[in-house]
Amino acid sequence: MKRTIAFLFLLTGLACSSPTASEPDPTLPDPAIGVSFTRSVFDGEHIYFGSENRRSVDTTVSFPEANYNYESIQLNFALRCPSLGRCDAWDRKGWLAVVQNPDTEEETVLEIWRFITPYGIGADWQYDFTDLRPLLSGEVTLRVFIDTWVGPGHQSGDGWLVDLSLDFKGGIPTHQPIAVIPVWTSHSFEYGNPTHSTSPAASATFAIPADTKAATLRTLVTGHGQGNAQNCAEFCSKTHTISVGDQTFDQQLWRDDCEETAVPNQLGNWKYPRAGWCPGAYVVPWVEDVYAGLSPGGESSILYSVEPYENSCRPDSPNCTGCVFGTTCDYNSGNHTKPIFVLSGLLTLYR
Repeated sequence: MKRTIAFLFLLTGLACSSPTASEPDPTLPDPAIGVSFTRSVFDGEHIYFGSENRRSVDTTVSFPEANYNYESIQLNFALRCPSLGRCDAWDRKGWLAVVQNPDTEEETVLEIWRFITPYGIGADWQYDFTDLRPLLSGEVTLRVFIDTWVGPGHQSGDGWLVDLSLDFKGGIPTHQPIAVIPVWTSHSFEYGNPTHSTSPAASATFAIPADTKAATLRTLVTGHGQGNAQNCAEFCSKTHTISVGDQTFDQQLWRDDCEETAVPNQLGNWKYPRAGWCPGAYVVPWVEDVYAGLSPGGESSILYSVEPYENSCRPDSPNCTGCVFGTTCDYNSGNHTKPIFVLSGLLTLYR
């Protein structure tokens, strides 16, 4: 589904995490300061699946050109029920993306934000997009997606209404982003199957401009699937590793703050810890200062991997063991589903 909208403007903002600082370059021209404004992107956009597949909706947005500077960019995002008490009753993965070269063979989807819907009620979130300014300039196609399978008249709800706006505050950011490089576009991989043809490791190599003075890597990764050995990948805590040059970063992918941070008073089992997410909360990106591992003016490589694990409760296992819910090794679309991780990553370079 694709459409184009006209817009209004106003403002407010959030601070962002800081990469390695550097002194201003006196040889650069004075930056142009943009005018503060608020842009409405979606207003009550109905996301659903039924007689029409509206799980994904595109819109074309015009933002100020990249030479105008903004101190902060804040996302305002809300989910509402299409009618009283008729939100989708289930927790669903959703995301917001910038789509480059839409509707062509070169189409590239750059995930910039991920969230999980609450069980059966609405939500209201804010998030800082300041570091992604290079992607939010000129004419941009934005795509919102929710992995819902219900729609008008369905016994489990009518889907979701999405409200989305962006607040731009004119000024110079603490660290001025000059480029955003997609390291990994969003994709999933099976975890724990030694016979699978796709390795869980993901690597990328790209050129780094010589004038880069700082850099952050912003990774989104969540685990899904249950009933497997150790109840992976949704309900097992595993160490994930990113290597940038000679730098190595480890993170235990586990979200144990759902009861305090997710939308309260939901239906369902929203309070349980999970691998990087909570029902009714946005996914907190894993952000690292990676400048020391890069080679400005040359090529740099980034590698992602997960600690070793074998799922002995899978259909092709030579010895079916470890099924935590007492199922067979066959996946059943219910309490035994394939363990996967969903990964994407963006590298922001700063002047």
